[in-house]
Amino acid sequence: MSKGLPKRSENYPEWYNELVKRAGLAENSAVRGCMVIKPYGFAIWEKMQRALDDMFKATGHQNAYFPLFVPRSFLEKEEEHAEGFAKECAVVTHYRLKADPSGKGLMVDPDSKLEEELIVRPTSETVIWNAYKNWIQSWRDLPILINQWANVVRWEMRTRIFLRTTEFLWQEGHTAHATEQEAVAETEQMLGVYADFAENWMAMPVIQGVKTPSERFAGAVETYCIEALMQDGRALQAGTSHFLGQNFARSFDVKFVNKENQLEFAWATSWGVSTRLMGALIMAHSDDNGLVLPPKLAPIQVVIVPIYKTEEDLRKISERIDPIILELKALGITVKYDDDDKQRSGWKFAEYELKGVPVRLAVGMRDLENGTVEVARRDTLTKESRPIESVAEYIRGLLEEIQSNIYARAMEFREANTFTVDSWDEFKEQIEKGGFISAHWDGTAETEAKIKEETKATIRCVPLNSIEEAGKCVYSGKESAKRVIFARAY
Repeated sequence: MSKGLPKRSENYPEWYNELVKRAGLAENSAVRGCMVIKPYGFAIWEKMQRALDDMFKATGHQNAYFPLFVPRSFLEKEEEHAEGFAKECAVVTHYRLKADPSGKGLMVDPDSKLEEELIVRPTSETVIWNAYKNWIQSWRDLPILINQWANVVRWEMRTRIFLRTTEFLWQEGHTAHATEQEAVAETEQMLGVYADFAENWMAMPVIQGVKTPSERFAGAVETYCIEALMQDGRALQAGTSHFLGQNFARSFDVKFVNKENQLEFAWATSWGVSTRLMGALIMAHSDDNGLVLPPKLAPIQVVIVPIYKTEEDLRKISERIDPIILELKALGITVKYDDDDKQRSGWKFAEYELKGVPVRLAVGMRDLENGTVEVARRDTLTKESRPIESVAEYIRGLLEEIQSNIYARAMEFREANTFTVDSWDEFKEQIEKGGFISAHWDGTAETEAKIKEETKATIRCVPLNSIEEAGKCVYSGKESAKRVIFARAY
């Protein structure tokens, strides 16, 4: 047995990196800043993908696919957008290699220089709105509700698996509408979809809010977000939904004839979540023993480990367990029966604990005689003995209970680590301890920048449910109408 994970309380980044590696989720690749997502990690991502895809389709969206390469001139058409992404762009300048005359490997063929450089997509607004120009002529063509599952590249200097990588997987929704009201409603609806997924699938409570102008997506009129609190007291932006106004329609000349027979620019939104959600899932729930997965996203929801000495023992246990496996599967529960004889049961218990399997059943010969099975919960690390006869139905209820408990625990943590602060000294003291800080802000970019410079804390969002409350800015002392959420963030 390898030694245990580093403790979260002693070295949180090292705990995270080791857990990602040891649980078989992902690893660094030979390409700097890029990751290999391993089968177990990808199985979790697939469950996320499937749930989100169903939610998108239930709200009328369709999937499509657009090119990986974006002509440089497209990116330059929306000035703010171009400026926002310029520093992160990977650029393709040539399309061919040839043998180096020195005989040492290959070189770029200078005769293969592209007439126009191509950007490896950092996001797809420009290439999609160029396509929409051909799709939209009349109000009858609207709305267009498109989503794509894709990879994107943003050249990062400091990377960490899942949280910030040069290449990552995501979905990006891009919609076009006939009116401003429709586009705003779409932006808010998709934020609600993300919050629903985070809370009801990931068991991770989130604050829904609006970004300040300095934190907005480049080219957006308004950016909405969901913000979650990780166990080390740092915030993580888990999803964004952008109201783009008519900015991209103007840049790509996407006009339509409205119901009044007048030419008008279309209204746009874009929204996305990425494999960063994997990092959020790990950091929101896991402990010093390994992953803690909410049952809805666990690739294996129940593992059954037979404990036996002889092949005859195993045959008898399997005979009794096979009908239970069929029963669990019929209830829609993913189950693994681990009768592999290459590892001892103790090793298996530790391995499934590390991988965050929500429920583990152990069955030995004595259990068969007693008509019982040992049921272990990953969330509480408790064990109990249950009658074999009714165990499948019991597990169905137990998985629901575990899902609820993981959410309740995360919510309790967030509430205990959200602080209302009114003075600058108190702010500086609290930000060192971590957590969400609810404080007044005078609404100026200058104050926001000063706070970030002095404390590394940013305004995560202006909560959608925030109430009007007269007060004084925690930094400048100027008048303020409502509190915002500050935190140090990933």
